[in-house]
Amino acid sequence: MARNPERRTLLADAGLRVLAAAGARGLTHRAVDAEASVPTGTASNYFPSRAALLAGLAERIFDRMAPDPAVLADLGRREPSLALVTDYLRDIVERTTREPDLTRALFELRLEASRRPELRQALGAVLRKGYADDVAFHVAAGLPGGAFEVALLHYAVDGLLLDLLTTSVDAGFDAEQVVSALVARLVGAAAG
Repeated sequence: MARNPERRTLLADAGLRVLAAAGARGLTHRAVDAEASVPTGTASNYFPSRAALLAGLAERIFDRMAPDPAVLADLGRREPSLALVTDYLRDIVERTTREPDLTRALFELRLEASRRPELRQALGAVLRKGYADDVAFHVAAGLPGGAFEVALLHYAVDGLLLDLLTTSVDAGFDAEQVVSALVARLVGAAAG
């Protein structure tokens, strides 16, 4: 297997763009090579199988979607409150909608993982780590509620993102309004 980490990252980023634009059916090594403007066969050198390509994309997507450590540090210094949870959630929504194709690629990976056990395992491990990090932040910050409320927020935000980035139900609500209401109703109810 090739060992150039910069080239691997270039290919993974190209693969995420292909996945977002063409879906899982359009994701091929050749399409990744073309998107990355590299010679045909390059992606195969780094990701020798479709399973390896998908696993590489699953790994890369969370590197790109990771929260800014400075933002987390600022949030972590604040007093526990529903406003803090709301701002934390707003950061998640802002990060995931800043590059909508990246979030669409994540949805595609999650759908593909439902059909591919090897991807389900790799992507599931990354998703569980992200959830555990969110729970740890929530608990360390002394926020109301706990792991169950964090899970509820994940489920709700996933639905909000799906609506914002795909065909919408177009209920006419502003995303900021939705985030505030989710926190008040899910976490506020647990605190009360």
